[in-house]
Amino acid sequence: MAVPVDDTPLGFLFAVLVVFVTFSAFFSGAETGIMTANRYRLKHQAKTGNRSAQRILELLAQPDRLIGVILIGNNVVNIGASSVATLIGLQLAGDPGVAIAAGILTFVILIFGEVGPKTFAAKHPETIAHIAAPVLKVLLKILYPLVWLVNVTTNTLFRLNSLAKGDHKLNTDELRTLVQDVFLPKQHRQMLLGVLELDNITVNDIMVPRGEVVGIDIEDDIENISKQLRSTQHTRLPVFRSDINDCIGILHIRNATRFLGTAGLTKAEILQYVREPYYVPESTPLQAQLVNFQKLKRRFGLVVDEYGDVQGIVTLEAILEEIVGEFTTSVSDSHKDILKQPDGSWVIDGGASIRDINRMLHWQLPTNGPKTLNGLIIETLETIPESALSLRIDSYLIEILQVRDNTVKTAKITLFSQQLPISLD
Repeated sequence: MAVPVDDTPLGFLFAVLVVFVTFSAFFSGAETGIMTANRYRLKHQAKTGNRSAQRILELLAQPDRLIGVILIGNNVVNIGASSVATLIGLQLAGDPGVAIAAGILTFVILIFGEVGPKTFAAKHPETIAHIAAPVLKVLLKILYPLVWLVNVTTNTLFRLNSLAKGDHKLNTDELRTLVQDVFLPKQHRQMLLGVLELDNITVNDIMVPRGEVVGIDIEDDIENISKQLRSTQHTRLPVFRSDINDCIGILHIRNATRFLGTAGLTKAEILQYVREPYYVPESTPLQAQLVNFQKLKRRFGLVVDEYGDVQGIVTLEAILEEIVGEFTTSVSDSHKDILKQPDGSWVIDGGASIRDINRMLHWQLPTNGPKTLNGLIIETLETIPESALSLRIDSYLIEILQVRDNTVKTAKITLFSQQLPISLD
């Protein structure tokens, strides 16, 4: 039995088909654009009073409704396009034209209704989102009963409510990656990354080791103490009896100016200006210690281990340098134990902190083990070197120059352009 052919004008049918394909492109692009739009930029725009950004965030706040209205609209126009294409095929070629029309329509929808719009929206998500949001808000109001029915049915069948409260907040590692891609001056990015790194760094990583701590031994002669106070380059000095473990307190050099010019200076006068010492566990994260310094109005702390023995000192300035970098511009000015050689290599003191070396020279020596260059060399060798030798750690050739008292005093490091395996020469 022959199927009657619709006598609707072909021009009208083609016009309707173009409209359906256009709406299909709109819904496809809207879905990609809104879902991939930068939510943090939208939140900032919304705070400044941007109504369009507020509208987009309102849609994103209920993703099930947003997806529902987009998919309902997309399916309606695609089905409508299929019906119109069938009528066009029947008019042009009869029954065989239906199959031809279906094939052509599939290609057209795929290119112009799906892939093309979604690709464009992925490259310009916010532009598409701002254009699509007002239309989708209107459609959501018009189709709300149908959207509600679809969402209730879907959630009931697939139990999606339990997944609806996903955590979309960034963790520290994700935020670190985001900061690295943010369009900011390099120095500002480094400061932000420095703040994020504070939780991963402990006081033990940045402290001045006990062997390098400069302090006042109150058991010394009063003349030697006065001479030390006049010549010191430090702002604060620990005051102790014979050993820093027997610390009396901390003396601010500003207070020392009150008694240094007086005749007959006594140790008792000095002790009047000594402030009670502040002790810091060596495992304290820098983030927590920065807050503690601020809360207690302190700038100087004695770092102690689990047995209460003093291991070194930590200052507020040292923590701030982890965020903003060194307060001096020259490596040679800020680190006398890191000296550049004419051949491009570096002669470095064995007691130098690996973190300081990496920060000053932009290197990537391992920091998950020993804290000093001497410790790194000894751990790699698994023995204390008795003479000068060379070894390679990743892309760094290390030549031991001086060994004394079972420690590496100085080493020469040359950076290679490519990674090399750890080995011994």
